[in-house]
Amino acid sequence: MDTYSWMRELADSWVLLAMFVFFLGVVVWAFRPGSRKDHEESAHLIFRNEKTPAGAGLEEAEK
Repeated sequence: MDTYSWMRELADSWVLLAMFVFFLGVVVWAFRPGSRKDHEESAHLIFRNEKTPAGAGLEEAEK
C-alpha cells in the first residue's frame, strides 16, 4: 500500500469521524446548561461604553 492510498483511507474514515466528534463537542459546549449568562455578557460587550466613551475621562484630566 503506497502512502497516498493509506493517507486517503485514513482521511476518509478516522479523520472524518474525529472532525464529527469535535463538531458535536463544540455544539454541546455552546448549548450547555448555565452558559446563557456568558453568551449574553459576550453579546452586550460592545455596548458597555455606549453612554460614556471609554476615553472621555482622560481628556478632562489632561486640561
